[in-house]
Amino acid sequence: MSTVNIAIDGPAGAGKSTIAKMVSAKLGYIYVDTGALYRTIALYISENHIADEDIEKSLPGADVSLRFIDGAQRVFLGDRDVSELIRTPEISMEASRTSAIPAVREYLFGTQQKIARENNVIMDGRDIGTVVLPDADVKIFLTASPEERAMRRYKELSAKPNCPCYEDILCDIIERDYNDMHRATAPLKQAEDAVLVDTTHLTLEESADEMIRIITETVGEERK
Repeated sequence: MSTVNIAIDGPAGAGKSTIAKMVSAKLGYIYVDTGALYRTIALYISENHIADEDIEKSLPGADVSLRFIDGAQRVFLGDRDVSELIRTPEISMEASRTSAIPAVREYLFGTQQKIARENNVIMDGRDIGTVVLPDADVKIFLTASPEERAMRRYKELSAKPNCPCYEDILCDIIERDYNDMHRATAPLKQAEDAVLVDTTHLTLEESADEMIRIITETVGEERK
């Protein structure tokens, strides 16, 4: 039987990763956070102070990989588990910038497709349904208002030291939305055959339930 591929796209802070993890756990699929791959490339570029003109030739030295440990995805840069290091606001913005570079997208493209060929996956990102997995069995565009996404991010960071204020987070989200939607290579957009799911007024559990409903109605329980 062929593998089942679920593509989830949407803007930063829409809850893609959290909700996709919940859904994949319930359906028994492998969750693939492609944003983590781009964040890791951004960390590699930042740590090594690589100039833009040198990025393409430096990529083979990045050695980025996904490993599934106890059912959870961890991302590695060489032998280092950088799953936590890549979650800072600075790396987030850098990832938005470097992900627009065609050489970076091409470098990671094969990794993403290979995982999808070999496993039942729920893969999230910015261009999964439009570019990476254009023939995915189910495509979902997950979104929420910028204000709601900023508030969720603020609540997530509020317990940490040096938490940005809500207004700064909102400005960052609006800026990242613009950058992601207007980049020349694989811009963020809803695939024509994707189902729109707006989570602005939904809890995480409600959002996950809605996605599961869409998936099971499309691919059927027997292919889980």
